[in-house]
Amino acid sequence: MSLLVVGLSHRSAPVSVLERAALAPEGRGKLLQDVVSAEPATESAVLSTCNRIELYADVDKFHAGVAELSTLLARHSGVGLEELTPHLYVHYEDRAVHHLFSVACGLDSMVVGEGQILGQIKDALAVAQDQHTAGRLLNDLFQQALRVGKRAHSETGIDKAGQSLVTFGLEQLAGGADVAGWARGRRALVIGAGSMSSLAATTLVRNGVGELAVANRTVARAERLVQILTEPGGPGAAGGLTARAVAMDAVAAELARAEIVISCTGAAGLLLTGEQITAALAGRADRMWLLDLAMPRDIDAAAHRIDGARLVDIESLAEASATGSDQATVAAGPMAADVDKVRSIVADEVAAFGAAQRAAHITPTVVALRTMAADVVSSEIARLEGRLPDLDDKQRAEIAQAVRRVVDKLLHAPTVRVKQLASEPGGAGYADALRELFDLDPQTVAAVSRADQHDAARERA
Repeated sequence: MSLLVVGLSHRSAPVSVLERAALAPEGRGKLLQDVVSAEPATESAVLSTCNRIELYADVDKFHAGVAELSTLLARHSGVGLEELTPHLYVHYEDRAVHHLFSVACGLDSMVVGEGQILGQIKDALAVAQDQHTAGRLLNDLFQQALRVGKRAHSETGIDKAGQSLVTFGLEQLAGGADVAGWARGRRALVIGAGSMSSLAATTLVRNGVGELAVANRTVARAERLVQILTEPGGPGAAGGLTARAVAMDAVAAELARAEIVISCTGAAGLLLTGEQITAALAGRADRMWLLDLAMPRDIDAAAHRIDGARLVDIESLAEASATGSDQATVAAGPMAADVDKVRSIVADEVAAFGAAQRAAHITPTVVALRTMAADVVSSEIARLEGRLPDLDDKQRAEIAQAVRRVVDKLLHAPTVRVKQLASEPGGAGYADALRELFDLDPQTVAAVSRADQHDAARERA
C-alpha cells in the first residue's frame, strides 16, 4: 500500500472554484467513508480549510486511486469532474509526505509560516479517527506532520514571517497603516465563534478595539468567548473593552453600529448581502471595513462596489499573497534563512519518516519468520523426546535451549540486516524476498500485520 494525496488549493485553483468545492463539516465523514469503501483505498483523511481541500489515502493502485479520489472529490464538492480536474494536484509516496510536512510548517500557506494550519491538521486527524478511516499509515503521517510543524516553529524564526490569516487580512484592511493604530477605539462585530473567529476576536481586542460584539448561532459559545476575552488576565481585561454576545438575528442591528466586521462561519449561504451592508451604511459618515475569512464566502462580493465599504475576502487575500508573499519574495527577504532551514527540516523528516515506514513494512515478515522458526524448534524437540524418552528434565531443557540458541544466532544477522536494507530507498522488495526464500505463508504475515494495527488502535484509544 502507498500514500496518495489528491487536492486543490489557492496555488492551483481560483478562489471561485475553491469556494464551490468547499466541504461542509458534516459532509467530511461521508466522504471519508466513501473513500475507504472504494476498491483502491484502505485509509482516508481529508484536510479542508479556507484555501485547500486535500484527500489523503493509502492505496494499492496509483492510477485507480487518482481516478477514484478525483471522482469522489468532484461528487462531494458539487463541482463537475471535468471542471475540477485541471485544478487538481497529485502527490505520491515520499512526495505526498513532503507535501503534508511542508503544509504543516506553513510553507504552502497564503502567508508563509502561519501557524493556524497545525490546528486544522489536528482536526483532520481527529475526524478520520472518529470515522475509523485512519489506520497505521495516516495516524503516523498526521501525528508526525504535527511534530514537524511544531519543530519548525520552535527551531526557526518562521513565526516572525508567519502571520496568521487574520493578521494578514487586517493589514490588508488597514491599507498599510499600523493595525493597532487603525483599530484602536473602533466598534467591531465578529460573526462566528469557532477557532478562526475566536482568533479574530482576540486579535481585534489585542489591537485595542473599544467595542466588540460576537454573534453566533449558539449564543452560549459566543458568551464563552466574550467571557474569555474579558475575564481577569484576558486580553481585554485592562483596556476598557465593552464586549457582548448576541444571537444571529441581531446581526443586522449590530451591523448598523460596526466599523470593523469579521466573519468566518460554516454557513452554506451568504450571511451579509450587499443590500444589508448598503442599509447599514445609510446615513453614516464613517466607513465600514469587512473581512471575510469563510469558504464559501459569508459576505456578498458586491460589497467591493458599495461606497463607504471596504471588503477583504479570501480572493483578495490570495491576490495579495501572490504578489507579496510568494516564494520569490520570501527567498529574497530577511526571513530567507529561516525558510531555508524549515525546508531542510522537512527534507530530513521526510527521509526519516520513509525509513521508519519501510522498516515497519518488513517487521511482520520478520515476526512471521521467527514464529515459523520457533514452531520448527518446538516440533523437533517434541520429536526428539519421543525418540529419547529416557532423558531427564534437565537434559531436555539443555537440549531445547541449545537448539533455540542455534536458531536465534542463525536468524539474528539476516533479520537485523534485512531491517536495515528495508529502511533504505528501494528497500520495499526485501520483505517479498524474505517471504519467498523461506516460503512464508502470506496469510500468516498478514495476520501479524493486522494484530500490530489492532494493538496500535488500542493504544490510541
